[in-house]
Amino acid sequence: MKFKRVFGLVMDSVGAGAAPDANKFGDEGADTLGHVGHHFAGKLALPNLAKIGLSNLRETPIEGVPVADDPHAYYGKMREISAGKDSMDGHWEMMGLPVRKALNTFPNGFPADIITKLETFSGRKVIGNRPESGTKIIAELGEQQMKTGDLIVYTSGDSVLQIAAHEDVIPLAELYKICEYARSLVNGPEYLVGRIIARPYVGPDADHFTRTANRRDFTLEPTGETDLDRLQAAGVRVVAVGKTNDIFSGHGIDEAYHNESNMDGMDHVDHVMTEDFTGFCFINLVDFDAMYGHRRNPDGFGQALMDFDQRLGTVLANMHDDDLLMITADHGNDPTYTGTDHTREQVPLLVYSPSFKQGGSLGVRSPFADFGATVLDNFGVAGNHEGHSFLAELK
Repeated sequence: MKFKRVFGLVMDSVGAGAAPDANKFGDEGADTLGHVGHHFAGKLALPNLAKIGLSNLRETPIEGVPVADDPHAYYGKMREISAGKDSMDGHWEMMGLPVRKALNTFPNGFPADIITKLETFSGRKVIGNRPESGTKIIAELGEQQMKTGDLIVYTSGDSVLQIAAHEDVIPLAELYKICEYARSLVNGPEYLVGRIIARPYVGPDADHFTRTANRRDFTLEPTGETDLDRLQAAGVRVVAVGKTNDIFSGHGIDEAYHNESNMDGMDHVDHVMTEDFTGFCFINLVDFDAMYGHRRNPDGFGQALMDFDQRLGTVLANMHDDDLLMITADHGNDPTYTGTDHTREQVPLLVYSPSFKQGGSLGVRSPFADFGATVLDNFGVAGNHEGHSFLAELK
């Protein structure tokens, strides 16, 4: 074992430029980090990410983020092989389980049999039933939902079924129960959907509706063993921060923390870093994606990056010599791009430990499973046959 604790931090949707197969997804030219930097016209202040090589991993540096002369960190990019560009695909692939078969998507809304079963089970009418931005459809149908108690059902370009309801009209426990039932309808073989997402919101009217942190993801059960299972079986402690626990349906996870926000997530990271354990902490910070990427808000996206960078400074300062930090993303979500869906991009890979004597490029790693293979390699655990560890390159 080279490192006692490994922290894997996923900046949800922080892509590093269009993937080679972006054209298959209609995402040519997407570049989340590059376009956010350009939007800020050189004023995107990310000193800690810059210090560990964020601009070094790119052919063109991010505006305002200087290339580090001597980063004492390792940097590169990862390229996905999974069939989709959703969080589930990205995280599963990182943990050695690529999603090779495309899951069902619903560009024309969900079929009548699914809707009828939802209505019968819940005793509530379904409204919406189309691909749409969550904030937009809640603004449009939220007041009707408050009056009638209907369920707002919608999707996106990903394999997701989302159900929105006002917390004062449909209690969270009831909404979650309905989502659990919806999960049971799309586990195959006819329909196979990646995630059912409960989207509760509050507010008095369309001008003041806000989605709450009580979102919950009901993800397809992993279709095979993941690196989290392998670590747990080997007695290595696995801690999940954020929606990571939902994405893996709790499999292979010993301790989980739910995030209210990115900053709440970083509070959890700070707490876990005070604990003496041998293991892997897998973190997802979703605000970049949910609050700003899907809403095509580059101002908010950039500010969230700067807020995260400040908190990253504390993490770097608190790391022990036998700690390893690996920062990446699960897909892109370019807030300057057309539409409201994820974008097929390569993702950053930043790897740091205070014990490093040098730094350098890790190149382009593919598949994402190299990430998990490196974690397994560190703890002497076998089983990831999809990726190749880069542990030996870290000096």
